This record gives sequence, structure tokens and C-alpha cells, in this order.
Amino acid sequence: MLEDLKNPAALKARISRGLYEKARHDTLYPEDVSRSPTASSVLFLLGRSCGDRGKETEPCVILNKRSLKVKQPGDLCFPGGRVSARLDFFLSKVLTWPFLPLKRWAYWGPWQGKDMEQSQRLSLLLATSLRESVEEMRLNPLGVTFLGPMPGEDLRMFSRVLYPMVVWVNRQQRFLPNWEVEKIVRVPLRRLLDPDAYALYRIRFQDRRQGVFVQDFPCFRHENGQEKEVLWGVTYRIVTAFLGLIFHFTPPPPDFLPVIQGSMDETYLNGAG
Repeated sequence: MLEDLKNPAALKARISRGLYEKARHDTLYPEDVSRSPTASSVLFLLGRSCGDRGKETEPCVILNKRSLKVKQPGDLCFPGGRVSARLDFFLSKVLTWPFLPLKRWAYWGPWQGKDMEQSQRLSLLLATSLRESVEEMRLNPLGVTFLGPMPGEDLRMFSRVLYPMVVWVNRQQRFLPNWEVEKIVRVPLRRLLDPDAYALYRIRFQDRRQGVFVQDFPCFRHENGQEKEVLWGVTYRIVTAFLGLIFHFTPPPPDFLPVIQGSMDETYLNGAG
């Protein structure tokens, strides 16, 4: 399992095969996914850019840290958003042209042969997540390899469903975040597979209507020098679902996790403006 982390070609093949084997047995996208106000698509970014300068790089998950100008400020997340019907419909057709990400996907032919409508919805949602990634962090959409889709994940707090699309960033290492993104955070896959990096995030919420209440969430602690971040919520669930599917990894049970403290108020739900 871990030996694949040293071989990018083997790792990409393992991920793509695992995602396809999971997705081909499921109906991932409802009929109205392109029109649903609750549906969004996010781009699960992987790349080989976690090493220090002068050292060999290693595969990592690439995340955005949300700025104080948006809802859920300070959270780690994947780039993405809602479908822009006309624009994303056009972009979805372009993605199937020769040498572009969807056409280069090893399983695109079998996927189309299985269900043309699901193929069209996948193409549309991939177009959405790529477009949003260009806007949020100036990702080069031509410089990625599509590895496959993941099942939708509920963002319960905001009544949304996120549909992740997994891609590998081939060469790009520098990103230019827009106003929605405070910074780019790279988390080594090796570290995500370490049980000791997981904890229980005990958050104290303060709300004018509900008062003060405390709730626990499983989380991952990312530490890299002075950089210390907490991955939790729906992005945590997407990442751990990916780790379970591809590497058969499960984080330790909550009862055995150390507790870290956090606090939030109404600006978390509404943004600081």
C-alpha cells in the first residue's frame, strides 16, 4: 500500500481503478443535479508537491483555507461551487475533446457505454469544479489528470450536497488564490495515513438564538513547521472516505482520540464581510 506513495504512476493507477470500481456500481447523480440549488461540485486535488526545496517531493492533498470574507472562514476545503448551467454545459463538451482531461481518463469509454446520462452529468460536474478552481486558485485546467468521481457527501449545516471529482495536478506548484482563499495548504498523503494525526475537535458554538452549546467532531491535525491547521467537517469526511476506498484506512474510534478545543460564533455561518 505505502510503496505506491513512492511511485506516482502506480499511485494514480491505483486511485483511478479504485474510484471506477466503486462508481460503476452506483448511480451517483440524480436527474436534476444540474438544476438543484443544493448540489455543488468540488475538485479533490492531489499532486506531488509536498517536499521541501532540494528534497524529493511526495504525494499530497492540496486544499484551500477559506478567507475571513466568506462563510466558514478558516476551514480547509476543496475548491468548488454550484453549476453555472450554460457555461458549464459548454465546458463539459470541451472536456471530451481529444487530449483533454475527461477524454484522457482511462475509464471514460466504459463509463459512457454503461450510462450516457450519468456520463453527461459527470462531465458537467467536472466542468463546474474545474471552472471554480480556476477562479479560486488559478489552477491550470489543462494540466490535470482526471482520476475519477466520488459519491456525493452531505454538507448538513448548509443543506448542500458536494460531488467530489478527483484529479492529479501534473506540474503546477504555484497557485494564485483569489479573495475567497487565505492560502493553499498541502497535506502529505503519508501523514493522512498516520492514526496518531487524528483527534476529536470539541467546538464551542455561540449563537444568539440557540445560546452556547458544545459539539465534538472527528478531525485531522495538520502540522508543518509553524503551520497548524485542523481538517474537519464535510472535507474531512470526503478525505477519509477516499482513504478508506483507496488505502482501506480508517481513523481511530472517537473514544480513543485526544481532544482539541475550538470556538465559533455567528460569523462562521454568515462570513465576516
